Amino acid sequence: MLTDFWKDKYPENIPFRIDTQAYSSVLEVFHEACHRFADAPAFSNMSCTLTYGDIDRLSANFASYIQHHTNLQAGDRIAVQMPNVLQYPVVVFGAMRAGLVVVNTNPLYTEREMLHQFNDSGAKALVVLSNFGAMAQAVVGQTGIEQVIVTDLADMLPAPKRWLVNAAVKHIKKMVPEYALPGSIMLNKALAKGRARPPVDHTASPDELAVLQYTGGTTGLSKGAMLTNANLVANLLQIRAVLTSTFEPGKEIMIAPLPLYHIFAFTVCCLGMMELGGHTVLITNPRDIPAFVKELGQWRFTAMAGLNTLFVSLMNNEDFHKLSFKALKLTVAGGMAMQIKPAEQWEEITGCKICEGFGMTETSPVVTLNPLSRIQLGTIGMPVPSTELKIISDDGEDLPLGEAGELCVRGPQVMKGYWQRPEATAETITADGWLKTGDVAVIQPDGYLRIVDRKKDMILVSGFNVYPNEIEDVAASHAGVLEAAAVGIPDEKSGEVVKLFVVRKDPALSEDELMSHLRANLTGYKVPRSIAFRADLPKTNVGKILRRELRDQ
Repeated sequence: MLTDFWKDKYPENIPFRIDTQAYSSVLEVFHEACHRFADAPAFSNMSCTLTYGDIDRLSANFASYIQHHTNLQAGDRIAVQMPNVLQYPVVVFGAMRAGLVVVNTNPLYTEREMLHQFNDSGAKALVVLSNFGAMAQAVVGQTGIEQVIVTDLADMLPAPKRWLVNAAVKHIKKMVPEYALPGSIMLNKALAKGRARPPVDHTASPDELAVLQYTGGTTGLSKGAMLTNANLVANLLQIRAVLTSTFEPGKEIMIAPLPLYHIFAFTVCCLGMMELGGHTVLITNPRDIPAFVKELGQWRFTAMAGLNTLFVSLMNNEDFHKLSFKALKLTVAGGMAMQIKPAEQWEEITGCKICEGFGMTETSPVVTLNPLSRIQLGTIGMPVPSTELKIISDDGEDLPLGEAGELCVRGPQVMKGYWQRPEATAETITADGWLKTGDVAVIQPDGYLRIVDRKKDMILVSGFNVYPNEIEDVAASHAGVLEAAAVGIPDEKSGEVVKLFVVRKDPALSEDELMSHLRANLTGYKVPRSIAFRADLPKTNVGKILRRELRDQ
């Protein structure tokens, strides 16, 4: 175990440990930020900005509605199913103020996925964007949900723009299918009712459950990670400790294209920026790259969170290259492995290195991060303060530096466990608190880590371990490749062989040309047996490439 290994590896301006007692709860962080930065902009979306004072007032109205006009009690779960809109922070912090546990829900879930999450969490309330009202109608009657609150896309915008945008979304763009949710209430009506009486703010304890964050579920039914106030507060303080030398309280503008219902954006862009008094610009539809780039042109942004596929899409837009990046201090990547070539291109275009880290839903999520003064491309950096790491073998034995094995983490950000799944919790977290990540990693002598790959994605070719990330990185270094994904497929002779799926950047790229490039850069057993060109690759809503789906195909 390498508990103290990193003590002399950290830059001088990053503490080795944080004060986990600095705040007792997420709500304490929230209230302090609203008081300290009351007049400063907190969140912007669709050309509308809410200050910290606005978020404080509106979330109080929501909390009051919950407490005085529903049967919901502290500890009940409330599902929040919205993309990045201004209603999201209003509802989430309002729910917390009423003592509810937030269940972040992907708006693009299928009926099966919604049913599982709502029933598994025991959600008693749902806040849903009207665009997804028809899907909610199909499932709510099969769940224990008693209270449904519906919001239209532009509900936080001032009139008459609110009316115009909502009408256009419904009647011109036809983005809101017909739905019927008897007994539901519109969010703005709920807020109006809540204005009549102040809420009784819940006093949350550190060990109290704050968020039930469901895992992606790409390997089966998703599980709810129980994230306590202590978990989330610790992680935002860990992130702040790494960024403090670069970020100034009350002066940063963060571009947030990743959805806040995803734990990476929730902690980094929502909680982390709030604690710093930052201004978060919410991007509702980052897949609309031209509109996204146009929005970027409106801000002198200092930070952006994203992931490999998003950065590649932005860099392939001509107008993106015309933007000013003079203020950009931080580009942070998460969610999937960052490939070297796109990272180098990003720095060339923006003048800002991509800071890659590593995290999981189960760790609130950040485990490691590159120190901004010493970013090392191709690594996930070093553990954030107050975090212990070790590498173990398949037999559970500690491995020395430089050897690849499963990464294990122990720290204040590690979840309480899986919701109502003690057996799954015991399989993931050892009796002495070590969480097994399922990722194969190597600790370098300089203290930086490299993720070799997910254990489940490793390909075994004639007894040799082949890691998809390496093959994809080599493929992506070819000028004619936009995206690539490598998977293992069965083979009678070698057990498995590599198959590569590729999205071309150059339509003229041939299989022979790409294969020659791969052979020149990979050992023989790593070279793909075949290449399949695709128009696109299957991805999760946050942009992770779904290798499992490619394997199943």
